[in-house]
Amino acid sequence: MVLAVPGSITGLIGVFDSGVGGLSVWREIVRALPHEDTIYLADQVNVPYGPRGETEIRGYCDGIARYLLNRGCKALVVACNTASAAALKHLRESLPHVPTIGMEPAVKPAAAVTRSGVVGILATPATFQGRLFQATAGRHAAGIRLVNQVCCGLAEHIEAGELDGPDTDAMLRGFLAPIIEAGADTIVLACSHYPFLIEPIRRIVGPDVAVIDPAPAIARHLTTVLAHHHLQGDGPRQGEHVFVTSGDPARFASALRRLAGVTGPVEAVNWQAGSLEGNSPVPAPNPQQS
Repeated sequence: MVLAVPGSITGLIGVFDSGVGGLSVWREIVRALPHEDTIYLADQVNVPYGPRGETEIRGYCDGIARYLLNRGCKALVVACNTASAAALKHLRESLPHVPTIGMEPAVKPAAAVTRSGVVGILATPATFQGRLFQATAGRHAAGIRLVNQVCCGLAEHIEAGELDGPDTDAMLRGFLAPIIEAGADTIVLACSHYPFLIEPIRRIVGPDVAVIDPAPAIARHLTTVLAHHHLQGDGPRQGEHVFVTSGDPARFASALRRLAGVTGPVEAVNWQAGSLEGNSPVPAPNPQQS
């Protein structure tokens, strides 16, 4: 994998989330489109988006989109279910010339595979309250019982790097118990942070329950969209990748290595009157020091 010199590439795919969760989507995009250049932005100073209001989240997404377009992005991926629920429609209307893809809760594939007719959804409060989830459920969940489980604090747990251990196990068991008790045989991970816990989730629910990570489907859809708009990157060169955070660059670099296996510099940005202002990149920490 090639880490880009900041400002050295154009025609990027812009991927953003409130934190590290969208890396679950970014890694699938890189697997599906290895020749594409990307820039990933984590708005960690404002993480998590889940408890925030729709207007506030939409403002963050506007600022991030402007920043990414100024960096030369040809397409945007809102790698955050909460941000997609609050702002995807708005972004598409305000940026009609930019292909913009978001996270839609995977109710349709879950409805197709469930045998019991009961599907559990793990998500944040804002995702469940958003019109996108309601519309998706209305279109695809006819005859299906959805067990909507709000997972307060789980995204923050993942941001802190707590991916295993007794505290994580206890938290997951508490969230999953009502879903299992309801007879669900399919669970949808409707927050991009949650795929980083897919193995402990599978261990808790057992082999007879399907756990759906929507990230691979997002990458496939992006491939189709880029082809439709004639925006594919040139092969066979290897794509270059830039990482940016509004939070602590050293902390994000550590998470990047742990979650995505990538070591490299991370740029810092700051919010100024609703806009993101860039700073110099911060070198990746020595693995022995983190």
